[in-house]
Amino acid sequence: MPQLDPNPWLSIFLLTWSVFLVVLPTKILAHNFPNELILQITEATKANSWNWPWL
Repeated sequence: MPQLDPNPWLSIFLLTWSVFLVVLPTKILAHNFPNELILQITEATKANSWNWPWL
């Protein structure tokens, strides 16, 4: 049965997993987010008291 011959398939399998384990993580970790969130400093606003006209 030719499917059980590991000669061509083992090398393809090892090459594929070497790409997954070496090349792709370096590309993923090198990714930069162009739109980083910038925290804005908000000034404390003075709270206005409520007007209860029915009391």
